[in-house]
This record gives sequence, structure tokens and C-alpha cells, in this order.
Amino acid sequence: MSRRLWAAPVLLCAALVLAACGDIGRFQTASPAPSPAAKPNRTVAQSPAAEKEHERILSSYGGAYDDPKLEALIGKTVDRLVAASDRPDQAYKVTILNSGAVNAFALPTGQLYVTRGLIALACDTSELSSVLSHEMAHVLAKHASIREDQARQAAVVTRVVTEMGSDPDLTALALAKTKLTMASFSRTQEFEADGIGVGISARAHFDPFGAARFLSAMERNAELKAGKISDPRAQDFLSSHPATPERVANAQNSARQYTSPEGGERDRDTYLAAIDNIVYGEDPSEGFVRGRRFLHPKLGFTFAAPENFTLDNTAQAVIGVREGGTQAMRFDVVRVPAEQTLGDYLNSGWMDNVDKASTEDLTIGGFPAASAVAHGDQWQFKVYALRFGSDVYRFIFAAKQKSTESDRNARETVNSFRRLTLEEIQAARPLRIKVINAQPGDTVESLSHRMAGLDRPMDRFRILNGLDAHAQIKARDRVKIVVD
Repeated sequence: MSRRLWAAPVLLCAALVLAACGDIGRFQTASPAPSPAAKPNRTVAQSPAAEKEHERILSSYGGAYDDPKLEALIGKTVDRLVAASDRPDQAYKVTILNSGAVNAFALPTGQLYVTRGLIALACDTSELSSVLSHEMAHVLAKHASIREDQARQAAVVTRVVTEMGSDPDLTALALAKTKLTMASFSRTQEFEADGIGVGISARAHFDPFGAARFLSAMERNAELKAGKISDPRAQDFLSSHPATPERVANAQNSARQYTSPEGGERDRDTYLAAIDNIVYGEDPSEGFVRGRRFLHPKLGFTFAAPENFTLDNTAQAVIGVREGGTQAMRFDVVRVPAEQTLGDYLNSGWMDNVDKASTEDLTIGGFPAASAVAHGDQWQFKVYALRFGSDVYRFIFAAKQKSTESDRNARETVNSFRRLTLEEIQAARPLRIKVINAQPGDTVESLSHRMAGLDRPMDRFRILNGLDAHAQIKARDRVKIVVD
């Protein structure tokens, strides 16, 4: 969370619709690898609109992450993939984004983006190549421009239905069908990009099963991040991406067309050497999570989430979810005029069904605050606004069923809000990935105990290293741990 919270989420230019993936199908027929290009082309033509979009992406994702080792590895990987593609003349430029989020996307110009969070999650070069080739596939298939045409047609349909429809039920049904059509179209594009991408990786002699492995890692990571509140196998038909297990199965089936499970290059040692010491998680200058605690050295405050909550620091807010999904919280910053009382703000209409009689003026940690209760169909809310200097911060707690525990969790979290000491600010530094050799006697449990500043360290250790629940560590295995 940063002062970028003042802005609404970034609206991407219609002419430069991002082929955003966040996760990595179908497959094209295997064919011999083409001859390598004489010299890779990394000069991407940038229009003023594309340059503006690039700057907006950098602003939204913490800027570019500078790491010569990583840049060299990615450059070599892209060169191999380009030479193995159907368009070796297409130029690509990859930007590493300074974000702990796991994401990758592409612009139609050939500008590709991967976050350092995604790079930290991958376990070998073949997994990284599966992400890069997937994004290249979006460019090669011109998905952004095709999606723009589809969106334009959908907008026309929506306008006609809205203006001409006299039956509200029929109008709603027509609009729902339009949304389903767009969602289905997006999912089809993702499957197509999966197929093209795995084929490119295979022809570049990378292990084509890297895509399936990385998809599985992303699914496990997302499940842990969400506090296991949803079934990843449940297909949301309005989602722009197919359910991950479906994509894993398709990626595996596609990869089998090219090689055996042991075939293809993984290049694990080179990859681990390149990511050793990479920053993990959030950039401390934008606030970061340590276990259940959120700290923002630049803005000078901290608070702690309740027991059994997992915190996630996004560009818009700090989100907390209780294991099991019965409780959740959001912390963000809002604009409140200095002359407006916090109680008046809570009752100003930004949230529905606020019980005005429940509004209460408070002092929390020496700072003026106010609280109120709101009721929804399925959730009960407790809301706090707290003035810290010239800023107003907002805590929103949600519980499926109001209880003594949910009230206590909200109260204790808000009461933990305080100013950071100078020593705490000076001591704030990022977590990093450290690659080590396992020693005789090391286990998943013992190595996970060396992980710093993380909740559920054993689960995170397994996910970071691509280990299933029954995997064992052997002496001299190269593994990733998180250190401060």
C-alpha cells in the first residue's frame, strides 16, 4: 500500500488492452525448430500511447527492478524463444517490475512484463520460459487488438440493448449474455496462448512441462494467499481465465506431444544462481507485511492483524483473510476534508446500510477516530476511520456472522495501530530469496524454520521450492529460503 492509493485502479488504454495473465492448454502441432535468428531484435517500437501506458504500468507496479543477473538470464531465454517462434523478426523487450505480486502481461508492441514475485516463485528456467512464451503468444496472435474489436462490438450491443429494451428482465438477460460472450472469448485466447507458448518453449528445447508445473505453483500460491476461502476448481464463467486445474491438464496433454516427462532443459542451477538474493515480497518503501504485522516506514505507522489472518499488501489496500474465509479485513487510505468529522465521513454514503446510531467517536493510540456498524445480506461490517497526521486511514472488518471473536479481532487490530519508532524505521529492510545447499539431516520442517518474516513458513517453503506434501529433502539439494 502506498500513496498510489489516492488514485483509482489504473484504467488501461482501449487501444493497448493488456493481455494480462497472472497465471499461465491447448497446443499447436509439433514442428522442427527453426534456424536461430542472426541477431535478436530487442528494439520495440513505442508510440506515444504505448509509452504512456508503459509509464502507467511502472507506476502501478513499483517501477522497474534493476538486477543485471536476472536481466541477462531473461535476455538469453527470450532470444532462444524468439528463434523458435514463427516470427523470429518480432522484437520483444522485457521489463522486470518491482512488485511482489505474481503476474505477467504483454502490450501489443512486444513489451513484456514480469514481476519479481513471479520470478521468485519459479523454480527453473523452463518455468520462466513458459511464462515468457505465453506472453509472446499473445503478441503473435494479436490478442489485444482482437479483444479491442470484441469489446467495441460488446459496447455497441450494450448501448442498443440499454436504450431500446423495454423489458427489464430481457434487458438484463441480454447484457448477461454479452458479458458471458466476452468472458468466453478471453478464455479462448488464454488457451490459444497456452498452446502457442508451450510449443515455442518445446522447440527452444526447454522442458515443455514447465508450464504445467508453474501453473500448479501459482494455484497453490493463490490458495495460500486467499486463506483457502475458495475452491480453485470452481469455474467462474465470468472469469477471463479458465480454471487453473483445467489449464494444468491441457498444458500437460500439450507437452506430451513434444517429449517425455524427463525431456527438455530445465536449467535449475543457472536459474537459482540468477535469483539468489532477489527481493522477496513488498518493497519496504511502499509498506510491507511481516507475519501478521503491516509496517510502513515511509508513512511511519504499523498495526497487527488478528491470529489466523493472512495479510496481503496490494497497490490499493492491505487485505486480510482469516483461514477458512469467515472473516476478512481491508485497510486503506481515503480523502476526508479536514473540516469534516470522522463520524460524519462514516455516515456520508460511501458504504450502504450504515447504522448511524452505532457511530461512535474514539481515540486510538492517541489519534482521533470513529467507528460504525453496517449490515449486509451475508456479511456484517465494523468500520473505523482514524486520522493520522494529514491522512485518514480506514479499517473495514467483515464477518459472515457477528460474534464475540469477530468483535475482539476488529478491536484488537485497530488498537494495535501506532507510530513506528525511529529504530524500527531504520531497521526496515526487504526480505530476500537465499539459495542454499541442504545439509545432511535437513528436512522441510527444519529449513522452513529458517524462513524469516512469513506466516505459514512450511507451506511457503514447499510452494517456493515446488515440493508436494510428501516430498523429502536430500543432502546437497539446492533450495530457496526467505531471509531478512
